[in-house]
Amino acid sequence: KRSQTLEKMSDEDEAPVVKKARIFYGSLEEKEKERLSREGISAAARDAVKAGIEAGNINISSGESMEMEERVSERQAEVLAEFERRKRARQITVSTDDVEVKACLRALGEPITLFGEGPAERRERLRNILSVVGPDALKKSKKEDEKAKRTHEYQQTWYHEGPSFLKEARVWLAKYSLPRAVERLDAARAHKEIPESTRTVKQQELHKALRNVNNFCSQIGDDRPISHCQFSPNSKLLVTASWSGLCKLWKVPDCTLVRTLRGHNTNVGAISFHPQATLTLEESDVNMASCAVDGSVKLWSLDSDEPVADIEGHSMRVARVAWHPSGRFLGTTCYDNSWRLWDLEIQEEILHQEGHSKGVHDLHFHPDGSLAGTGGLDAFARVWDLRTGRCIMFLEGHHKEIYSINFSPNGFHLATGSGDNTCKVWDLRQRRCMYTIPAHENLVSSVKFQPNDGHFLLTGAYDNIAKVWTHPGWSPLKTLAGHEGKVMGLDLSPDGQLIATCSYDRTFKLWMSE
Repeated sequence: KRSQTLEKMSDEDEAPVVKKARIFYGSLEEKEKERLSREGISAAARDAVKAGIEAGNINISSGESMEMEERVSERQAEVLAEFERRKRARQITVSTDDVEVKACLRALGEPITLFGEGPAERRERLRNILSVVGPDALKKSKKEDEKAKRTHEYQQTWYHEGPSFLKEARVWLAKYSLPRAVERLDAARAHKEIPESTRTVKQQELHKALRNVNNFCSQIGDDRPISHCQFSPNSKLLVTASWSGLCKLWKVPDCTLVRTLRGHNTNVGAISFHPQATLTLEESDVNMASCAVDGSVKLWSLDSDEPVADIEGHSMRVARVAWHPSGRFLGTTCYDNSWRLWDLEIQEEILHQEGHSKGVHDLHFHPDGSLAGTGGLDAFARVWDLRTGRCIMFLEGHHKEIYSINFSPNGFHLATGSGDNTCKVWDLRQRRCMYTIPAHENLVSSVKFQPNDGHFLLTGAYDNIAKVWTHPGWSPLKTLAGHEGKVMGLDLSPDGQLIATCSYDRTFKLWMSE
C-alpha cells in the first residue's frame, strides 16, 4: 500500500510536456524538402508539390528580404525635422500687433484670417509658417515691394522736347488766359459784395423759372439718331449732327431748317460752333467744326453746305471736337487713347497728348482758356494745363466710362457724366470730388453747366430724360421727360432762354420756361 502511494506521488511530480510551436522566418522551401526526404514521400507526391508551386497555389519565395531600417530611419528623420521646426518656431519673434500680423501674412501670400481664428491663433499660424519658409522670406517680400514701388516711380509721366511752335502757342495761351482769370476773379468779388438777401431772391426766382420749364417745340431732325446739338453764340441758330452723316442748321425758336451740311459719309459724333460765330465772324469764315466715326474732322462756313477744309491725321474714331475760347485752337478726342490740339492759324497739329489707357471720349476747355479737361473710356478724367503741358489733376472715382465733362463758368468746378449712371462734381481748388449725384437710371451721356453763371447743372442720359439740378446743393429742380429714346446730347442757349435736347428717337426738343 505504501509502495502504491509513492508511485502515485512520483507520477504527480512529473510535469506534463508542453509542445512548443516552432516559428519559421523566411522561406519554407528547404524545410519542406527535408520533411519530404525524411518521410520518404513517393516521387508522385513530390511531382504534385512541384506542380502546385508552378501553378502558383503554393507560394515559395526566392529568398528576398526587406530591410526595415530604411523605413524606421525615414520616420525618425521626419520626427527630428518636426522637433527642429518647433525649436526654430520658439526662437522666432512675432509681433503682438494683429494688424502687423495680418500684413505679414498678406506679404507671404497667405490668407490673413481663417474661419473662427482669433489673434492668438493667427500669430501662432504666422510663427509656424515662418518656421517653414524662414524669417528671411518676409524680408525678401518687403524688398520686392520696395523694388516694385521704385519701378512704379520710374514709370511716371515723362516729357520730351516739343517743336518751337508749341512753345509759342503755350506762351500765347498764358498771355490770353491770365487777364481772363483776373476778370473772372474780379467778377466773383463783385458778386460777393451783393447782399446775401438779394442773391437769395435772385436764386429763388431762377429756381422758380426752372421748375416751370416745359417742352416748347419738338422736331424730327433726321432719318437716323441725332447724336449732338449746340446753340450758336447769338442763340438764334441750332446745329444738329446725325448718324446719317448729315449735319443740319436750324433757326430757333421756330425750328425751320436753314441748311443741310453734307460731307461726312458715316456717323457724325459732334459738331461745334466757333466761339465768335454769328457774332464777329463773317459767314464765309470757318464757323463750325465736326467729327465722325471714321476719324474725319471737317470745318464749315455758314454760307455753304460743303466743308471749307478737312483736318487729317486721325486713324480711329473721333468722338468730340471742342473750340478753345479764343477760337484759335481746336481740340479733338480720339479712340487711339489720345487727344489733339490744332492751331488753325498755322494749320498744324501742335499737340498730340496721350495719358488715358483707353479711348478719350470728351474734351472741354476752361472758360479762362488755361486748362483742358478730358474724359476717357478708362473711367478716369484728367485736367491739363495748356501753358505747361502738365496733367495737374487726376479725377478718379467713376466705376465706368466717362462720356461727358464740363467746366463751370465759376472756374473751379468741373462736372463729369459716366456710364455708372452718376454725375460727379469736382473742386479744382481742393483737388477732390465734392459731390456725387445719383442722377439717372442709365448711362449719363451729357452734362452741362449754365453757360453764364453756372447756377444750375443739366444732365441727359440713356433713360430717355434730362434733369436740371441746383448748384450748389445738387437737388433736382426739373425732369425734362418726353423723348421716346435715349438722350444723346443737350445744350443751353447763351442767352439762358432755351434748353435743347437731342435723342436716339431722331428728334430734338426745345424747352422753355413759361
